[in-house]
Amino acid sequence: MGDFMTISSRKAALAAVLLASVAFPAAAEPVFNRIASFPVAQNLPADKDKLSVSSAEIITATDDGNTLIYSDSPLGAIGFIDITDAKAPKAGGAVMMDGEPTSVTSSGGKALVAVNTSENKAKPSGRLAIVDVATKKIDNSCDLGGQPDSIALNKDKTLGTIAIENERDEKVNDGKIPQMPAGDLVVFQVKNGTVDCGTIKHVALTGLALTLQENNEIVIIDANTAEVKTHFSAGSVDLTGIDTKRDGALKFSGEAKGVLREPDAVKWLDDNRLVVANEGDYQGGSRGFTIFDKTGKLLYESGASFERAVAHIGHYPESRSGSKGVEPEGLEAAKFGDDQYFFLLAERASVVGVYKDTGADPELVQLLPSGISPEGAIAIPKRNLLVTANELDLGKDGGARSHVMIYERSEGEKAYPQIVSAEKDGNPIGFAALSGLAAVPGKPGMLYAVSDSVLGSQPTIYTIDASKKPAVITDALVVKRDGAPAQKLDIEGIAAAADGSFWLASEGYSERLVPHALYNVNAKGDIKAEIALPKELVANEIRYGFEGVTIVGTGDDATLWLAVQREWSDDEKGFVKLVSYNPKKREWGAVRYPLDKTESGWVGLSEISAQGDSVYIIERDNLVGDAARLKKLYKVAISDLKPAKLGGELPVVKKTEAHDFLGELKTATNGYVLDKLEGFTFDASGKPYAVTDNDGVSDSSGETLFFPVDLVGTN
Repeated sequence: MGDFMTISSRKAALAAVLLASVAFPAAAEPVFNRIASFPVAQNLPADKDKLSVSSAEIITATDDGNTLIYSDSPLGAIGFIDITDAKAPKAGGAVMMDGEPTSVTSSGGKALVAVNTSENKAKPSGRLAIVDVATKKIDNSCDLGGQPDSIALNKDKTLGTIAIENERDEKVNDGKIPQMPAGDLVVFQVKNGTVDCGTIKHVALTGLALTLQENNEIVIIDANTAEVKTHFSAGSVDLTGIDTKRDGALKFSGEAKGVLREPDAVKWLDDNRLVVANEGDYQGGSRGFTIFDKTGKLLYESGASFERAVAHIGHYPESRSGSKGVEPEGLEAAKFGDDQYFFLLAERASVVGVYKDTGADPELVQLLPSGISPEGAIAIPKRNLLVTANELDLGKDGGARSHVMIYERSEGEKAYPQIVSAEKDGNPIGFAALSGLAAVPGKPGMLYAVSDSVLGSQPTIYTIDASKKPAVITDALVVKRDGAPAQKLDIEGIAAAADGSFWLASEGYSERLVPHALYNVNAKGDIKAEIALPKELVANEIRYGFEGVTIVGTGDDATLWLAVQREWSDDEKGFVKLVSYNPKKREWGAVRYPLDKTESGWVGLSEISAQGDSVYIIERDNLVGDAARLKKLYKVAISDLKPAKLGGELPVVKKTEAHDFLGELKTATNGYVLDKLEGFTFDASGKPYAVTDNDGVSDSSGETLFFPVDLVGTN
């Protein structure tokens, strides 16, 4: 980085020195939907542990568009995916690179790979490796004289360029710049995918503030002459209508003045205009994107509009509010048919904004669900495809693996989002981690949902209009204690009473002083009663408590039934409690519920909902993606719910399978199976609905699936 700045980590930052993408014909309807996902762990070499960390970061495609190639920094390899059938991608193996591949592009049947071989930050080094795609062999390599970060080719693939980052050391002088040795830019000639190392030219940039991030500058270079044509500051933005505090609440009414853009990716829109994604790194990050002309004239600034759009679909990462919000990190631009698009990748929101380039103000036409932390993208217009590389691998923690996601532009409806929020008081109704559902009494198509501990300072009851497509969150009621948002709640279940009040089940976490409890809340959201658990239950508590609550019966005989997620210390393995509480008599009881068995992970309950003569219970494993095996709905006859006193022998109920969600979770948006199927209920007309919990986009793709359930023939 030296005395200018880092040239962005792995982001095709070099597109600003090259020409715009080639235009290809495409289908007429501008609707993108995900058609497939590929876990890159499938490309792990046979001698690697199956849980070895692997990652898809920067991604490219061969000239025919049938093979994807991605850089995998933690594995030290590049991976290949056969997408001859784009809806059924196949593992193509990996080639180890004897270093850290930071970026990759392709031409003429070759993969051009930038490889970091630095001993340390004070002694940066790297090489350009030329890999034959057919044989998976390294043909040649060129010394780069520094740490490479990003590689790009011009539109006719005759010129290439590599950003030599020479990454700053954040432990030196608190990471302040300048730091030596300085980075630079490499330009070289390409012929049929082959690089003549003798054509490499180094463009000295010492004294300039180069794209992109820390120095907040954009430099435009003539790739033919390797000369700097111009450079200009990326400037700053005044932001309004944003969430600025990491406080367990979603409030889009804050502002931030003079925020440096610090762009982290750039693409040409045409020969005169370029767009930058303003992720930030050092001092800024303005949460959106900006369009400049090549002289530095500001043509369009998105401000907070992208981030607010993300909030409307539940993908806003509250934990990043005090930093850089959704962090737009990657960009791709391409022409599909007659329409010019650019695609904005939000690292922390795990979402892709699809913008139509109108030549003036761009139009946001879609928000696509991505994998966790999208890093790179490649458009393949001649096949009507868009592909994203999503870097985060949570396999060792039992979470989702790094995935490559494939989208197709074709006729049809948008498959995502399935639920959105309206505005209230001029701002998005922020939502996350929907963890329970209940019917609005007497109003078919209307439901209530609750948020869990992700919004610990803003426990909320949401009103959903499920008759719309997508469903719309029309209102939000904050749960209050003594007039202020209630603290120490982890709401996992909700039941709506006929008088307009609510019963809320809160899952405890004693280490964080969150009690296992049952709350009675009035129609205004005020807690009127907190019912603590009896000592017979508390004595055996574990972390995983109540996950749902429902009302069975009426009048003095009305009884609340609560589902406990996992076995507590007094439970026999494979059995969990369904706990009863009669509010009038203040009596507790329980029965035992038998769990299914799986080969890995744990199994527990996520919801309970009464309808007709049965209660319906979600039973699931905690596994995601290809590992998921159990996502089912069972029913138990109400006549079988005969609670015994706590502390004694509890009767075992009989369950009957009512629905298997696994198939529809696989096909819902053609991504991986989400682990947290958390909510299920029937509306006032008896129509069933289900919802998934997105964990507030924390170690999650942020996707919320909300859908009607077809129980015909099973209930």
